[in-house]
Amino acid sequence: MWKNASEVMETPLHPSEEDQPSPALRDTWPGNPIKPQDTPDKNDKSKAVGFVLVHAGAGYHSESKAKEYKHVCKRACQRAVDRLNAGALAVDAVAAALVELEDSPFTNAGMGSNLNLSGEIECDASIMDGKTLHYGAVGAISGIKNPVLVANRLLNEAQKGKLSAGRIPPCFLVGEGAHDWAINHGIAPCPSEKMATKFSLSAYKRNKRKMEMAEKVESGFNHQAKKRRQSTENENGSGLLDTVGAIVVDREGNVASAVSSGGLAMKHPGRVGQAAHHGCGCWAENTRTQNPYSTAVSTSGCGEHLIRTMLARECSSAMQSDDAHQALLEAMQNKFISSPFLASEDCVLGGVIVLRCSRCCDAQPSPDIQAILVEFLWSHTTESMCVGYMSAQDGKAKTHISRLPPEAVAGRSLAIEGGVCRLVETRSTVD
Repeated sequence: MWKNASEVMETPLHPSEEDQPSPALRDTWPGNPIKPQDTPDKNDKSKAVGFVLVHAGAGYHSESKAKEYKHVCKRACQRAVDRLNAGALAVDAVAAALVELEDSPFTNAGMGSNLNLSGEIECDASIMDGKTLHYGAVGAISGIKNPVLVANRLLNEAQKGKLSAGRIPPCFLVGEGAHDWAINHGIAPCPSEKMATKFSLSAYKRNKRKMEMAEKVESGFNHQAKKRRQSTENENGSGLLDTVGAIVVDREGNVASAVSSGGLAMKHPGRVGQAAHHGCGCWAENTRTQNPYSTAVSTSGCGEHLIRTMLARECSSAMQSDDAHQALLEAMQNKFISSPFLASEDCVLGGVIVLRCSRCCDAQPSPDIQAILVEFLWSHTTESMCVGYMSAQDGKAKTHISRLPPEAVAGRSLAIEGGVCRLVETRSTVD
């Protein structure tokens, strides 16, 4: 479902028949009553609880590769759920999902990332733990297959406390320093040439030719060629924004988020996008006295737009409102598309996945049964956004590619969809 930025969605998401949500993921937007799930078997002590929502980027996802995009989202969801089933907390599960997304040659993260102007791969990644509020990030790092593992290790090391002589441990490292730190902490290197794929190399050569042609056009004032170049940029430009990310809630109600990106194609060496910046690429925060909901956010799109608006944190703050859907709609409109920080931009490109959760307050059939209500949404101003979601009680993940219709203008209109999941946990008692 899409709407112009000034309109409000009044119809729930209706995925295709093969992607229909399971009973635990019935969409209730807006105002439909939430129907309790069947009471779980109290003798089933292995009943897992948790939820994961992932994205394969906000940009352009061709119909020819739709199957591959959906498949990697399903694998990422399954990887996170496997960790939750093993008793892992949200931050470990979200890292596992990101590793799967980074390993896919179809995503712009880790393996197969966009090449920069020099023909090298430099990646950004960050992760945030909503329970401790710790954050770890790397920027413009080369020679590491899974940048999110370095970000996660930075987060874990920071939680151990100060270093020798009272030094503060780093939470954000870039370039060679990030690479060396990763190697020193047991993360295996991977030559950049092995991280490039046939697709990313051909894209680099194609983009290089476009740049050379553009320079000739701008110096020769060839009007027709310039029009063709601009048309090509409009068709292909948003396809270069496909940062990946994930957000997770575990059985204890902890939330975590992560994001990873190879950055814009043909970027300047050393450029660091939103995927590494605090409050821009991801955000996670457990419920506190002043916040009734736990929230998690992961973004994708034009890094410069997302950095200047700190969109991840803005969306997280918005989720504390009564109506999650309306709050996200207003945040995307007022804090992003119409942001004063982007007043000079006529095409604002980005996307988010968000969730918020809280303990259910309604009466439970038994004190041994605990429930967490998870509201999850995604929104984007790009042509499309691929998402996948799964609860730990589901047999398989659901996937969906959200698209703006042909008449919508990317960067000026937005799409927003979502659903509700009720996680039920049976706590065994000892007689």
